[in-house]
This record gives sequence, C-alpha cells and structure tokens, in this order.
Amino acid sequence: MLRQTPSQTIGPFFHFALVSMGDDDEPTHGGRIEISGKVLDGLGAGVPDALIETWHADSAGFARTATDEDGRFRFRVAEPRAITDSTGRAQAPHVAVGVFARGLLKRLVTRIYFEGAPENDRDLVLSFVPANRRATLVAKRESGANRFRFDIVLQGPAETVFFEF
Repeated sequence: MLRQTPSQTIGPFFHFALVSMGDDDEPTHGGRIEISGKVLDGLGAGVPDALIETWHADSAGFARTATDEDGRFRFRVAEPRAITDSTGRAQAPHVAVGVFARGLLKRLVTRIYFEGAPENDRDLVLSFVPANRRATLVAKRESGANRFRFDIVLQGPAETVFFEF
C-alpha cells in the first residue's frame, strides 16, 4: 500500500494546524477592506474545511483564513490599488487568492476584482476571461464603503474562474 501524500490528506487539519492571519493591523497605503463570502461545492453546499490565502501584487500584504462549519470566510486586507505589470500595462485593483480544500490535489488560484473599479475594463487578465464568466471574479460591494462579498464556487455552472500557472 502506498503512503498518502500531503495533498491527499489535506482538509480537516487546517483548523488545528494553521493560524488564521485575516485581521492583521499592518500599516496600509489606502485603508483596509473586508471581504467575506462562502466556499461552495458543486451542489451549492458550504465547504467547512477549506483554507483561503490572499496576497497583493502591489504590497507584501498576505492573509489566511479557514472557512467555518458553513463554508463562510472573512478577512480584512489592505485596500488594493491599480498596478502596472512588467510590460507597462495597467492592472485593475485585485487580490490574488489560493484555495485549499479536501479533494483538491493542487491549490486553486483565482483573483478578486472589485465592483465599480474603472480599471476593470482595461485589465489584461480580465480581458482573457469570456465576458459571461467575468462576474465570477468580481466582488460585490455590500453596505459600507469598505465591505465586499465574494463567493468561491468550486464546480458547476457558476464555477469561479481559476487560473493555472
């Protein structure tokens, strides 16, 4: 019998072994935003043992949080700003996201863009995503200027767009 690899045993250990890093108070360039949502499976049920990591392209900002028993997550991060990539092209404000969960052999990677950001229309990555799928990458503004909702759907018709590297 073959031994299980870390990818095959991933899941219920997140809550016990990893520290949440979703509410640090490091200085930021433009304030903080709160992003909340759910990780959902293909049937629309919350995934209770997922781990979400986020990082910014424009700073050293990093956050990590686990989902609760209903698949909910919440974290506060530095407000991202538009950046210029190595070719000089502007990228819309975004947060990169990694998703770990049971049954996934590799981390899933996506981005969170923000509803109403004028740079979204010119972002190179978003321009490669079919128009009918772009909404899966855009967090919706909630009540309060600095609160956003973003659900991560792992499979099915409303599946979040994931990127391969």
